[in-house]
Amino acid sequence: MGVQDGAWRARLEAGGAHLAHALRAVGRGAADLLLPPLAHDSAEATASAGLTPDAWSRIVFLEDPVCDGCGAPFAVEGGAFADARCPACMAQPYAFDRARAACVYDEASRGLILKFKHGDHQPFAPLFARWVSRAAAPLLAEADCVVPVPLHRFRLLARRFNQAAEVARPLARDAGLDFIPDALVRQTHTATQGGKSARGRRLNVRKAFAVTEAGRRRIKGRRILLVDDVLTTGATAEACARALVEAGARAVDLAVVARVRSARELTK
Repeated sequence: MGVQDGAWRARLEAGGAHLAHALRAVGRGAADLLLPPLAHDSAEATASAGLTPDAWSRIVFLEDPVCDGCGAPFAVEGGAFADARCPACMAQPYAFDRARAACVYDEASRGLILKFKHGDHQPFAPLFARWVSRAAAPLLAEADCVVPVPLHRFRLLARRFNQAAEVARPLARDAGLDFIPDALVRQTHTATQGGKSARGRRLNVRKAFAVTEAGRRRIKGRRILLVDDVLTTGATAEACARALVEAGARAVDLAVVARVRSARELTK
């Protein structure tokens, strides 16, 4: 083959590559036209995957000032000399050190979370992770690793995935933190926490969680960011935090997608 033939072949191959790239672009455009990207919460087409404008406007995102201990919003800004924690967190601190939530758990967010949790709608996971990363930025900055609240194996088989782990994974990856999905196990198949009082929830999960041997080696002396979907009374997160601290963790903070609006009440 002559030099001229080789040059023509190279130009032909380059032209073919450009044509293929152009055809792929046209194909993507046609696909988007026929099947445009959908919002996670609706069949309404959006420019990019996320929430529809209406759903977005109804989410109550939590902004400072919030209680450093439970993440509940303060009613008013107290100024430079205000307490960082609500009265309940000062009087009866949680087993975890600090908490942050991305939004309020109400009618607007509940449907999204339940669709993710029980409807196997996993595209919500990276969206929720972005929400949590913003709300829990101070906790992420000091964390050594990220640990999700585990599901019991029977519930995991029924649900097929652990919603806390699916949020925690991209959260850890984007923050450059160690992700330890198997640090904790749920060793008892407890009844659902729904409908139980604060005391009932604590009793339900009192000895439900344990640290695995592999997890024990990886959490020792480290500050952990524990991740869950919803914070109500804090009973589940407290049980996890106690197990982690007893196994050698230096401290445990909590980050959740949503929390109930009201602050804690003092319990007897």
